[in-house]
Amino acid sequence: MPMNRVQFQSGLSMPEFLGRYGTEQQCEAALEASRWPSGWRCPQCAATGYSRFVRDSRSYWQCTLCRHQCTVTSGTVFEATKLPLSRWFLAMHLLTQSKNNVSALELKRHLGVCYKTAWSMKHKLMEVMLRREAGRRLEGRVEVDDAYLGGERTGGLRGRGSENKVGFIAAVQTTEAGQPLYACLRRSPFTKEALTAWARQCLAGTSTVFSDGLACFRAVVDVGAKHHVTVTGGGKAAAKAEQFWAVNTLLSNLKTSLSGTYHAIGFEKYAQRYLSELQYRFNRRFDMKTILVRLVRAAAITPPLPGRMLRVAEDGH
Repeated sequence: MPMNRVQFQSGLSMPEFLGRYGTEQQCEAALEASRWPSGWRCPQCAATGYSRFVRDSRSYWQCTLCRHQCTVTSGTVFEATKLPLSRWFLAMHLLTQSKNNVSALELKRHLGVCYKTAWSMKHKLMEVMLRREAGRRLEGRVEVDDAYLGGERTGGLRGRGSENKVGFIAAVQTTEAGQPLYACLRRSPFTKEALTAWARQCLAGTSTVFSDGLACFRAVVDVGAKHHVTVTGGGKAAAKAEQFWAVNTLLSNLKTSLSGTYHAIGFEKYAQRYLSELQYRFNRRFDMKTILVRLVRAAAITPPLPGRMLRVAEDGH
């Protein structure tokens, strides 16, 4: 069997990471370059003239036009953090280089912070990933399937009717030969109205969608996509259907990652964040050396996320 070059790529090793981002000064410089790639610009009036000074070991920029002052973290997801940027960069490195997910408890141990801080950092970074992936649109050949997070409660309903399950749509854009390219994982009920809304947001009109016999998937034709239906029934035969190899492989890896990392997850409140975390890594897996740089850029343009916002249930659920 030939080696999977994507799976066996070297990535960004820990020695390389420490060489580039091992000090606070290196992390500040990296965030500055990512936030202002064309040079500093006042977030208040967009002027480019400034003076710079240091207060309490922190660098400040002051606009020469409006006198507004800011730091490299103000106005970003790192705003008001009491942790050094080097801890944030290490957290981002761990979250992006791991094949499986990294729990808040594991982050706590790696970073030397309390669990509450680790949980907040992880959810802020997952929210960054969620927002970055929100505009993802698949095109060409696309495999879709319905899937669920969570399991049955003792004495509760079984199957799709379980009150402890959160449904989501798994879609994978592939080559014509069926090799996976990009994924979209979106929490959604399985109704025609919900699938129509999903298709308008996540599918290009030129897509060719392959699905099983679930009736709601017919809604993809409403956006102009072609639709091929293969009734698979259920069980192992459905999981091994060649038409759905890419999406079934993704779902298998997702479930293994979640079950092998977390003891308990608030799927009802935070399902989309956990799905977007995997989606973010999957869609950037072709170049593991640059995924950290891309996440830093995404974090730099994401506005502050206070704790009360992090704990609000997603999508009104």
